[in-house]
Amino acid sequence: MTSSAIAVSGLRKAYGDKAVLDGIDFEVAAGSVFSLLGPNGAGKTTTVNILTTLLTADAGTVRVAGHDLATATKQVRAAIGVTGQFAAVDDLLSGRENLQLMADLKRVRSGGQVVGGLLERFDLVESADKLASTYSGGMRRKLDLAMTLVGSPQIIFLDEPTTGLDPRSRRTMWSIVRELVAEGTTIFLTTQYLEEADQLADRIAVLDGGRLVAQGTSDELKRQIPGTHVRLRFTDAGELDAATRLLDGALRDDEELTLRVPSDGESKSLRALLDRLDEHTINAQEFSVHTPDLDDVFLALTGRTSEEAIAK
Repeated sequence: MTSSAIAVSGLRKAYGDKAVLDGIDFEVAAGSVFSLLGPNGAGKTTTVNILTTLLTADAGTVRVAGHDLATATKQVRAAIGVTGQFAAVDDLLSGRENLQLMADLKRVRSGGQVVGGLLERFDLVESADKLASTYSGGMRRKLDLAMTLVGSPQIIFLDEPTTGLDPRSRRTMWSIVRELVAEGTTIFLTTQYLEEADQLADRIAVLDGGRLVAQGTSDELKRQIPGTHVRLRFTDAGELDAATRLLDGALRDDEELTLRVPSDGESKSLRALLDRLDEHTINAQEFSVHTPDLDDVFLALTGRTSEEAIAK
């Protein structure tokens, strides 16, 4: 059984009469990516701030890297790294100096060697001695994450790490996250990009109004939402007509010569559908299974699209 890097039970936080977190429970497996999704104001950053010891919970228990958050704060802080929504680099220092400062603060042995290795890993060698103020947004993000890695934390919290980055820089960050997980690091990710959670997360939790409204893998969440269907394409209108008569509830597209057949997408259902066509000597040129995407899941669970949630 995989050990838990983070275990949260009954977590609550309120400001006055407003409950920001209303008793949430979840676990994060060691060496995995866990993504927390939710509209603006759902409580994502509050959750991160509590788990990283920056904020005190009103109730509940939390264990991070095996340590009780309330009684072993120092040990928790030694085990984690945090990258926030805005790069926390010092513009008056060079990239190398920013990294060296972190190494000095964390009293890392062979600090110069560690700094050199991180500059290479994040492709910052050529710009290492330039002021951070001259870095592009993508370079600043890479430097910020490199600074977080000084001291080799077991668990890294990434709070919307790719906000404002261009697609190329975002994908570079994704590659770095995958490398970290492959090395055994645990990643706790909040993001406003559903594609990012879909690409990276082993498990996803959707937070809305201070409560977790769903948890699971990306595929598990998608299967909860109506809309999964099998798409059948035929070579001629005659085959399409015959299939339409046979399959109740199917939606046809005469221009594309296709049928959309509601399905749960599981192998047993697919086999039954294809066997039924075969029994009536109806041949589909091709078929494919289509499931709702995470945006459909987000809309169904929160009543808002991801774009609306970000705008509010």
